[in-house]
Amino acid sequence: MEVHLSPDLEAKLDQWAAETGRPKEEFVEDALTGYFEELAQVREMLDSRYDDIKSGRVKPIDGEEVFARLREKSQARRSNLA
Repeated sequence: MEVHLSPDLEAKLDQWAAETGRPKEEFVEDALTGYFEELAQVREMLDSRYDDIKSGRVKPIDGEEVFARLREKSQARRSNLA
């Protein structure tokens, strides 16, 4: 497999490889491994949230209600600072 990088990213990769003595391939593999681990964690969390909503354990909140709550909290904090 080939990976095509932007010139800026390739320059950073070259610099890290030169500074650490590690092959560029190791950095790319480490980065991809970390990315896929994080992606799997996010997917698991989203699946869990979906299951909670679908089962009724958690009730969804309307987006406008969320913004209203955030505005109230923000106003309350500003009032406490004054």
